[in-house]
Amino acid sequence: MGSIPFGFILTKLFLKKDIRDIGSGNIGATNALRTGNKLIGYTTLTLDISKAIIPVIYTKIYFPELLFVASLCAFLGHVFPIWLKLKGGKGVATYVGILFSINILLGLIFVVSWGFVFLIFRYSSLSSIIGSLSIPLYLFITTEKSSVIFFITMFVLIFFTHRENIIRLKNKEESKTKIY
Repeated sequence: MGSIPFGFILTKLFLKKDIRDIGSGNIGATNALRTGNKLIGYTTLTLDISKAIIPVIYTKIYFPELLFVASLCAFLGHVFPIWLKLKGGKGVATYVGILFSINILLGLIFVVSWGFVFLIFRYSSLSSIIGSLSIPLYLFITTEKSSVIFFITMFVLIFFTHRENIIRLKNKEESKTKIY
């Protein structure tokens, strides 16, 4: 499910455009918003979150010992979709689905961290990086140390998918995002 490229499908279907030729060229929800069609952007966001929720909750119920494997597979499927020559999104919406599926509190911590950073700086990329860092930090500070390695790994992967954004942020060339 992780490799279903919803941003690509929706822009092809409704706008008759290739999302990879728009904005950053990314297939994810932030770039789908750059198409100018908010419905496509928010639908992409919802579907990218859902493509993690469905398999992760199923795994949590029936195969709890494989929870982190299923989560990683959903994430990697989004970032490296087999249908698009392994060139996918940055994985943030899928990560949000993973967080809410594993523990609603983790999802809320991410959303609040993301929202706080976004309100101050207006950079989706910076918000995503800080939000993903907030999860292993929270788990490290609390008694929940067993899953810290997994969430550090997820932070590193999100940091990796945002490496071009980090360079643009450093050079003050990153464009601010409008989510409304």
